Amino acid sequence: MARGDGKLSHDLLPGEKGPQDACGVLGIWAPGEEVAKLTYYGLYSLQHRGQESAGIATSDGKRISVYKDMGLVSQVFDEPTLNTLTGHMAVGHCRYSTTGANNWSNAQPTLGATGSGTVALAHNGNLTNSAELHELVLERYGVPTSGEMAQGNTTDTALVTTLLKGKEGHSLEETAMELLPKIHGAFSFVFMDEHTLYAARDPHGVRPLVLGRLESGWVVASEGAALNTIGASFIREIEPGEFIAIDEEGVRTQRFAPATPAGCVFEYVYLARPDATIAGRSVYESRVEMGRQLARENYADADLVIPVPESGTPAAIGYAEQSGIPFAHGFVKNAYVGRTFIQPSETLRKLGIKLKLNALESVIRGKRIIVVDDSIVRGNTQRAVVRMLREAGAAAVHVKISSPPVRWPCFYGIDFASRAELIANGAAVDEIAKSIGADSLAYISEDGMIDATLQPRERLCTACFTGTYPIELPSSDRLGKNLLERTVAGNATPSTGCDPGPDAEMESLLTEQDRTAPNGS
Repeated sequence: MARGDGKLSHDLLPGEKGPQDACGVLGIWAPGEEVAKLTYYGLYSLQHRGQESAGIATSDGKRISVYKDMGLVSQVFDEPTLNTLTGHMAVGHCRYSTTGANNWSNAQPTLGATGSGTVALAHNGNLTNSAELHELVLERYGVPTSGEMAQGNTTDTALVTTLLKGKEGHSLEETAMELLPKIHGAFSFVFMDEHTLYAARDPHGVRPLVLGRLESGWVVASEGAALNTIGASFIREIEPGEFIAIDEEGVRTQRFAPATPAGCVFEYVYLARPDATIAGRSVYESRVEMGRQLARENYADADLVIPVPESGTPAAIGYAEQSGIPFAHGFVKNAYVGRTFIQPSETLRKLGIKLKLNALESVIRGKRIIVVDDSIVRGNTQRAVVRMLREAGAAAVHVKISSPPVRWPCFYGIDFASRAELIANGAAVDEIAKSIGADSLAYISEDGMIDATLQPRERLCTACFTGTYPIELPSSDRLGKNLLERTVAGNATPSTGCDPGPDAEMESLLTEQDRTAPNGS
């Protein structure tokens, strides 16, 4: 999925890193079913949450097998590989790195020894006390000589997997209930030993996690789309601070911490699939309502409303409905170009982003255009989009954004740019409009965005817009995506991460004109 502008929103600019949503996780307990293939299809529907690596672990009750590699779900797995992953239970993961480098060693699920067997674990989110957990690993076990960390895994997930080793003779469930209260930050965990599937969601419920029912078993997944894809029915969301276990006796649940909800509002803006439902609210309808509210707050006289595909489409529909200005598709997106790992030469780069997106000149020429997008991070994507509309003959281009200005980094699982790279940090709206080449620019208000989610403000995390972080952060030297790499190198402490944001994929196809603001601003 492309990340937004500079970091946030569509899959238009390869290499232009936008917000990344940490990852997608999925677990299945279903005796008699081909659990590896069900997990494959479930991960396929969660591919938007992570596109760097994918993996599946299965258990037959006696041993756990894991296969993982770099690439998309469809690139990592084929039928012969899936046929080797037998058993009645599976855990799957598709990754975008928020903690630790993007390499094979950091792919998930992670595998580790426990006091009574083996654990395979998948994680969506980002931990804020990785440095503290790393110190706990050293205190309890010394420098790891086996397992994921010894093999070079530098993620916060590897820290948790190592700590789940627990005490000899203790069950994984006992160890988890002791460890979970010590883990801070955003996490949706799905993990298993040889016999039981487990899931846990942090007390703030920052990242989504749902429970579903198969005819022959149970499913846990990041989003309901995965349930729909494999024919499972939605039961409920897993509660913040809840730990569940699934085995032949059914589902058991207990609390490891009281719930203090602070769900990520950016899931509604961009990260989740439009067909997701979070806290009882349709993500699609939230985005359409954001567009309606954007029109109420920021009307502009124009001939057409067009979206930046795909993430801007629902809000553009809402803007057109509310404003009475006709909706049109002003861009054609090449649906058959997935995420490309082929980096173009400088000569090819000058062609711009037209590999994935082409402006419809017959629709645009001579028209005053309102172009709607979900977010702006660094501004490069919007700069390229405005350039394409100008080249197609637009008489005017008014950019409308269905989220407030992104001014602060995320430490809970979205890999935004650093604060210095965020275009809205220190620049006024009219300056940003000039930088991206638009006739005007307008953002939705914070209140308008929140109202569209139908969630109480106090139950949402809006830190990337407001700078108010609901989960306490450690000092800056104990944070960062490469924290564990620094630790391994003999410096500071460990690292964190797992979610993509908009606008990363098309960066390698931007022109220098797109990357550099006019007049060097």
